[in-house]
Amino acid sequence: MVDITQKTNTLRIASAQAVVMVSKQETIDAINNKTVPKGDVFAMSKAAGLLGVKKTPEILPDCHPMPIEFTGIEYAINGLEITVTMTVKTIYKTGVEVEAMHGASIVALNMYDMLKPIDKGIEIHNIKLLKKSGGKSDFKDKYRKDLNAAVIVCSDTISAGQKEDKAGKAIIQKLEGLDVNIKSYTIIPDEVEAIQTTFLNHVDSQTDLVIFTGGTGLSKRDVTPEALSPLIEREIPGIAEAVRKHGQDRTPYSMLSRSVAGVRGQTLVLALPGSTKGASESMDAVFPGLLHIFRIFKGVNHE
Repeated sequence: MVDITQKTNTLRIASAQAVVMVSKQETIDAINNKTVPKGDVFAMSKAAGLLGVKKTPEILPDCHPMPIEFTGIEYAINGLEITVTMTVKTIYKTGVEVEAMHGASIVALNMYDMLKPIDKGIEIHNIKLLKKSGGKSDFKDKYRKDLNAAVIVCSDTISAGQKEDKAGKAIIQKLEGLDVNIKSYTIIPDEVEAIQTTFLNHVDSQTDLVIFTGGTGLSKRDVTPEALSPLIEREIPGIAEAVRKHGQDRTPYSMLSRSVAGVRGQTLVLALPGSTKGASESMDAVFPGLLHIFRIFKGVNHE
């Protein structure tokens, strides 16, 4: 199966349909009057559809098992057509569109099986996805495309040329994937004055987003939070909490990170871990959602 461990849980919703076409009005009447020999067609087909949704990963090899937290089935009769609408919800790392389509198809197949003794002309049509929501793709296109960012690597060894930077480059790659322009990429030592001067220069030059990587641990040279905290006008604890929660689900050491986030003027600053994996996972934890802050700055909300 595809690796989804880097993804975060979000509310995922999918709706799908299947259309069952019968060949005579008598079949519709039998369904409505519950006189079909095999039983109540709508009730039994609903039960089959519920099982179909739950059994999807057992039948389709690349589907992930997941908690199904809601399944709704609706029927609409229009002449000789019965439209089945299946809605599935979960809070998970991947979507439920296949589960919705599989469930709708099982409902239709069960209806076919129950009705075939009284109607030899039944057909199943238009099994398709109607809509889906949830996940980063839903949010990526709802944010401004004119944002610029600065990435600052805080490391004594990297600034001395003793080690290659990978964390900063991983952050840049994530930002470029979100269409954020990289205004500056610099490497500085773990010095309070250097960190503060670099940040204030970016505030003065109206950089939208400033991301520091490194110096958020507990060694004596890890001073990024101490350097930035006095300069932050409004802390945003939810961002740092989301970073740690995402990391804690993957390693117990994430609780030791002292990541911080806040605003000075209209510049958002983040202090992220210095390891490549920690920096990359931190970006996955909060982007693209935190980009909404720049719409708030402009007084623009999105639905």
